[in-house]
Amino acid sequence: MEFDISKMEVIATRPNKVIYRCGDYTVKVFNEDFSKSDILNEALNTARVEETGLPIAKVQQVTMIDGKWAIVFDYIEGTTLAELMEKNPDKLDEYLELFVNLQLEIQSKRARLLNKLKDKMERKISETGLDATTRYELDTRLAGMKKHVKVCHGDFNPSNIIINPEGKAYVLDWSHVTQGNGAADAARTYLLFSLEGKTELAEKYMKLYCKKSDTARQYVQQWLPIVAASQSVKGKPEEREFLLKWVNVVEYQ
Repeated sequence: MEFDISKMEVIATRPNKVIYRCGDYTVKVFNEDFSKSDILNEALNTARVEETGLPIAKVQQVTMIDGKWAIVFDYIEGTTLAELMEKNPDKLDEYLELFVNLQLEIQSKRARLLNKLKDKMERKISETGLDATTRYELDTRLAGMKKHVKVCHGDFNPSNIIINPEGKAYVLDWSHVTQGNGAADAARTYLLFSLEGKTELAEKYMKLYCKKSDTARQYVQQWLPIVAASQSVKGKPEEREFLLKWVNVVEYQ
């Protein structure tokens, strides 16, 4: 396959990449300074998730376009779940049910070659710039969490879910996928809603996830400081202050 950027349609622009549509394919083109190993890792991890049978946009090629690394995926026609939630607020409960069911389907899968969530969290905690006492407490809390090997998306939010014209849901963007404790992934989703100011939706999500997964809310909440610390490393100054408030709360009631 050969690709000409001048003939491709821009779908989305991100700080370090541009996403295009080219016929039956989605082409994610990364900036020149983006880590080559991270790009190859994303393609590899997506391929590993493909092997679980989950409904995703499959990797077709890793290539270079105009001197930049790119990953080529199947193009999934449809509307994001985030857009549907916005357009049809009366169906919010129905969409949230679909959302949580998808997350639990993902967590029911195993992909033993994926990076471990705990290892990633340990690394992120060390990169936060937090004081040694706080880092020690976060590391201690992390070490005490149960070891699981569930597939965890890592950025599970409605904008990463496409509903095609037949009503089938596909999950996109597996660049942050790991294997580990599903409650950590739920805590991240809860934080992502909270970061967008969707407090009510975050609460509804938390209740539904805990009910459907038969997980104690307190257990998911124990992950919040760890996940908030990890999220704070992403370098978004407008989010860091908000996230560090979660990090500094030792216990949740």
